[in-house]
Amino acid sequence: MKRGLAAAVLGLFMGLSLAGVARAAIDTYQFRDDAERERYQQLTKELRCPKCQNQDIADSNAPIAADLRREIFRMLGEGKSNQQIVDFMVDRYGDFVRYKPALSGRTWLLWFGPGILLAGGFVVLALIVRRRRGAAVQGANELSAEERERLAKLLEKEQTHD
Repeated sequence: MKRGLAAAVLGLFMGLSLAGVARAAIDTYQFRDDAERERYQQLTKELRCPKCQNQDIADSNAPIAADLRREIFRMLGEGKSNQQIVDFMVDRYGDFVRYKPALSGRTWLLWFGPGILLAGGFVVLALIVRRRRGAAVQGANELSAEERERLAKLLEKEQTHD
């Protein structure tokens, strides 16, 4: 009985995993030449899947990615340039669809923001270090006569032990 139950469970899992494999989409497009195939591959690697967000449409199994691949193939067949295809996708889905959005007024923060934050961090760090050094020097200069005498004695003791 245990063997039968184990076999049934194993069969169920195998059936589910095979069903997942059978549903994987495979694009089979006929290109005019190798140059068109390379353009297709370049475009599908350059554009981001709107659903998956961190996966290009070439690698995504999302239905929208399949639609975008089909659209790119159609536009290549119409003789559109790579720039026209990318512009169409950006008009339709926004700058998000590009892995490397063009530098514009809307995307300057995306391009320069990390550098600005890094430079700002260095400035803050430099200010903190400068203040602490200033406070240490100022604290050393503010010793009373008694504290200076005590410090001198401690330093003498230390030097005689060495």
